Amino acid sequence: MPSHMLTPGATSLGALAAIFDSNAAARLNPACRAAVDHAADMIARAAAGNAPVYGVNTGFGKLASLKIEPEDTETLQRNLILSHCCGVGEAIPDRHARLMMALKLLSLGRGASGVRWVIVEQLENMLAKGVTPVIPAQGSVGASGDLAPLAHMAAVMIGEGEARYKGETMPGGIALAKAGLEPVVLGPKEGLALINGTQFSTATALVGLFAAWRAAQAALVTSALSTDAIMGSTAPLQPEIHALRGHRGQIEAADALRDLLAGSEIRESHREGDTRVQDPYCIRCQPQVTGAAMDVLRQAAATLEIEANAATDNPLVLVEAALIVSGGNFHAEPVGFAADMIALAMAEIGAIAQRRVALMVDPTLSHDLPPFLTPNPGLNSGFMIAEVTTAALMSENKHRANPCVTDSTPTSANQEDHVSMAAHGARRLLPMAENLNRILGVELLCAAQGIGFRAPLTTSPALAGVLGELGKHIPPLAEDRYLAPELELAADLVTNGRITAACGLKLPALWD
Repeated sequence: MPSHMLTPGATSLGALAAIFDSNAAARLNPACRAAVDHAADMIARAAAGNAPVYGVNTGFGKLASLKIEPEDTETLQRNLILSHCCGVGEAIPDRHARLMMALKLLSLGRGASGVRWVIVEQLENMLAKGVTPVIPAQGSVGASGDLAPLAHMAAVMIGEGEARYKGETMPGGIALAKAGLEPVVLGPKEGLALINGTQFSTATALVGLFAAWRAAQAALVTSALSTDAIMGSTAPLQPEIHALRGHRGQIEAADALRDLLAGSEIRESHREGDTRVQDPYCIRCQPQVTGAAMDVLRQAAATLEIEANAATDNPLVLVEAALIVSGGNFHAEPVGFAADMIALAMAEIGAIAQRRVALMVDPTLSHDLPPFLTPNPGLNSGFMIAEVTTAALMSENKHRANPCVTDSTPTSANQEDHVSMAAHGARRLLPMAENLNRILGVELLCAAQGIGFRAPLTTSPALAGVLGELGKHIPPLAEDRYLAPELELAADLVTNGRITAACGLKLPALWD
């Protein structure tokens, strides 16, 4: 299995996306070992001493005042893992779990967690051999770390819990054995280092971010198609307009839309003498809305890239200062804010896309397109209810976009009295992306149908490529037919990037 080298503090968003997309293994840069070993030595000395050090020779959370004897250190860490395996609900996909494991490697590699190198090697070997912990999706509040999800990961490392290996689910110890691996015995603080961190929330938010950006790219393509379908104006795409405002996303969105529509006979046919002075906002303000969403996604991406490279457990071993200090890096507030931003961006991309669908099916606004885009309205309903479905999906995404970080609740006997709800915020992103892709899929179908009614005039070469790809899978709608499978297929074409690839143009990227 191919393996990606991880350098803590310097691993890019693109590298993390490559790990996720290819389901590849990952390993730490060997240059990290000296710092990791040094911190582990400090923890070993602390464990042998009498001074209380949280999580090393004390209980956890509200039980931090209870002293643990040196001979009980291994039992303490094992009990910590087993007691915290309280996740519920469906398991996250394997690719998501593997990304989470890669992020844990990055965090441990900062040399501030106090684990031995054998812990790093266990994670690396599990990734390389395809031993993937079964991680229930629910149970984290995004503070004190993603305790439950990460405990399920750590359980497999010690031969407990459940794992998937070669497509089968089995006890963690059996999965390790089948892969030729041995369980590790946790030393001082190692269990705490594994479960105290934001890697579940961050990995889940990253998956949502990647999906959201692909949807934003697709929205540029579908909105260009819609513009031609209703014979909209390209005058609002004039570059000077967007330069005068100065927002990067808006400028890039306008540039992309101009390129997508360049060479359209439909556009040239009404450049002169069009009685419509201005298009509705869903056409005229596409760069301002989709571009703003792109800017928000990039802001979230910057936060998540930093978090992915961060040391987020507690306490942290400050080697240069020769200190082991309790802090709060496990609090996932930055991830929670980023997840909320991604959710807002997706909700707005979907909201304006839905209005474009509504515009195309409305004969009073669509510039002479037939009602509901059917050649024989009345006898046929065309895309009438497909538009209603987009309204339902749009509203659902609006509901899901309500902020999660404001929903703090005290836990652990009020020791953990403010939490981020980052995991909750991140978990809702992928279902939102699925809803958004279905909205864009319907827009794709409606726009293609509308452009068909403009014949013999043709759309731009770039958009003709998109229509050609769509036509391989879904024919135009003549008489009413069973549409549900086609709506799902159109959404799949959006999700897997085939529609964006078919335009043949370079669209705005999430990272340089």
